Amino acid sequence: MSRLIEELRKLPGIGSKSAQRLAFHVLRSSAEDAEALSVAIRELKLHLRLCSICNNITDIDPCGYCASPVRNQRLVCVVEEPTNIGTIEKTRSYHGVYHVLHGTLSPIGGVGPEQLRIANLLTRLAEVDEVILATSPTTEGEATAGYLALELRKMKADVKVTRIATGVPAGSDIEYADEVTMTRAMEGRREF
Repeated sequence: MSRLIEELRKLPGIGSKSAQRLAFHVLRSSAEDAEALSVAIRELKLHLRLCSICNNITDIDPCGYCASPVRNQRLVCVVEEPTNIGTIEKTRSYHGVYHVLHGTLSPIGGVGPEQLRIANLLTRLAEVDEVILATSPTTEGEATAGYLALELRKMKADVKVTRIATGVPAGSDIEYADEVTMTRAMEGRREF
């Protein structure tokens, strides 16, 4: 039991109490459920890998986005994590390809450019017209976007580098917007 708790504690967002609850849940589960969990983890590690082009999680290489003949291969959207792709895809308005960094710059957390998957983005630039920086509007996301913009322009001066718009979320009240959000909303305004 201690070994399972220790392994579960290694998962992000799982502390000692949560790991203990999960371990007891597994203990109370049927042998079939425990085996199904074990097989699912084993299969995940055996069959999923990172796309050699964009770093998305995939079971084929290159992934479906990179291999798609209908996607604009000259338009690359840079995201922090593979889960961000699903959020963008839900809009049904983006038809380019992606590049996944697997994190953001965080000097306090010991994450520098070397820990992010930036190198293969730079090698793709010869075939790219525009790079959309879709990192989160956090301190780390902004720092990452700024760093990438400088590096991309160093590698290819004529590449168009854009940043996703930020501002007041749809369905919210302006009264509750902080000053940074409101400033960005005003700066990013467009003709109506």
